[in-house]
Amino acid sequence: MQGIEEKIKDFLQERELDGLLVADGHNMRYLSGFTGATGYLYISRQQQVILTDSRYTLQAREEAPRFQVVEVSRQEGYKEKLLNLTQEDETKRLGFEDQVMMYATVESLKEKLTPVGEWVPLRGALSTFRQIKTEGEIERMAQAEAIGDKAFDYLLGELRPGVTELTIAAKLEFYMKTHGAEDIAFPSIVASGLHSAMPHATPSRKKLEQGDFITLDFGCRYEGYCSDMTRTVVLGKASERQREIYQIVLEAQLAGLEAVRAGISGKEADEAARAVIEKAGYGEYFGHALGHSVGLEVHERPSLSQGDDTILKPGMIETVEPGIYVPGFGGVRIEDMVVVTETGCRNLTHSPKELIEL
Repeated sequence: MQGIEEKIKDFLQERELDGLLVADGHNMRYLSGFTGATGYLYISRQQQVILTDSRYTLQAREEAPRFQVVEVSRQEGYKEKLLNLTQEDETKRLGFEDQVMMYATVESLKEKLTPVGEWVPLRGALSTFRQIKTEGEIERMAQAEAIGDKAFDYLLGELRPGVTELTIAAKLEFYMKTHGAEDIAFPSIVASGLHSAMPHATPSRKKLEQGDFITLDFGCRYEGYCSDMTRTVVLGKASERQREIYQIVLEAQLAGLEAVRAGISGKEADEAARAVIEKAGYGEYFGHALGHSVGLEVHERPSLSQGDDTILKPGMIETVEPGIYVPGFGGVRIEDMVVVTETGCRNLTHSPKELIEL
């Protein structure tokens, strides 16, 4: 697999750029190793530089030994330091992350960086570097998902009538952080009863009740990389309709998993699972995409969606998460995180998927 430095060199050449100004924190981490909360990367054909303030300079030198670290201050801020760098390199065409940087910031930099004659919007181009994961990245994500599997098993013993959604979310996040996770990957979803009909419900003071669907959607970070999984259970005995809806979602999820492989588009994978739900008469109740990429961010590209024609490649990591959400009744979602392979996919999620009644 092509190394990061080679990717950058080719990127500059292909786009006829003299340099890059990187502002997205995840792209900064991927390209340099620097995880600080403030700064820029300036990468040219001659230099690789991290610009940050005194709070992060030691950290930057430790995390990114390949990069020169330039400290900014109140006296000499980012604009002054970047002016010096672009003058040294005679930078004429500078690529910048227009989807991340504020308009006012870019306009201010344009006024100051007089050597730069053309500012080239990069859109999300740098993020495409992160689409295909290395074995090391996959291993980190597998570790993160393993923590999630253990957390789900633990939670099954905590779900009982009278406990609030907020309490379950707190127990879930505490468990992950005390079993190897450095943080949660996104705010956990604990949605019970009628709340389970909301795909992204926020945990509330609602107490769990007998007969509730309980949807648990959660993930954690392990060495910077995210996990993501969803399981839906029933507190008590499931009704006939609950069983019906759960089985349809399970069949759709299995169809999606069967479809995911290198060489097909995200749209085709989405269609394979969506067809199952539509055939069962619940198409109007599945409104979101089948899945999305995961990595340093929990939502990356490409997605498994009706509007994404991106061809899947080995090493991409995708979620497969169909759902049915019926207002006034409840909802079900089942989600696994998988690695795309030449012949199919490798599932990183190992929690049981048959309907669990507690």
